[in-house]
Amino acid sequence: MPAARESLLDAAYTALARRPWSAVRMVDVAAVAGVSRQTLYNEFGSKEGLARALVRREADAYLAGVDRALAAHTDARERLAATAEWTASTARSNALVRAMLTGCWSERLPSPALSAVPSSSPVPAQRRADGPLPTPADFVALVRDRAVAALALSRADTPEVTRACELAARLALSCVVAPPARGGATELVRTALAPSPRLGV
Repeated sequence: MPAARESLLDAAYTALARRPWSAVRMVDVAAVAGVSRQTLYNEFGSKEGLARALVRREADAYLAGVDRALAAHTDARERLAATAEWTASTARSNALVRAMLTGCWSERLPSPALSAVPSSSPVPAQRRADGPLPTPADFVALVRDRAVAALALSRADTPEVTRACELAARLALSCVVAPPARGGATELVRTALAPSPRLGV
């Protein structure tokens, strides 16, 4: 039932854009997705299960975008700048991503517990969503590690590369919390990561 699951998550995301999560009704989500309310409960178990699955999907989409940004360039500094820009622009347009990256959940959003919850769901995707959700610190580490892997430089360069990748991730988050007056995340990272022979820039 992957197609129904995605339709339900799309319907929940659309509903959340229009009203606070507390006002989102399961029956309305099911109707918009074109399935029965029982199908929705079979897939997610509860409104909390739906919220966890929605947050997990948005987290996965954000990290997939990080991977695309890292693959879009060959120059190391441009890869990190693109990743920072993706982070800042996605957080501007997606309130769930912004909340996940900053840990600041407004009352309009669902705020699922970050720790794992007991799951008896027969749906593998829901069992994954019921597992622990990433914290802001987890996101920094995930982005840093993806960037280090994408740069794939020699082992001797790893500590400096790791520091540069973490700096880029943290600068991107600072742009989410306090957007720069001009230049944006891209320019901030390009400036902070001055030419370095070890980064190949």
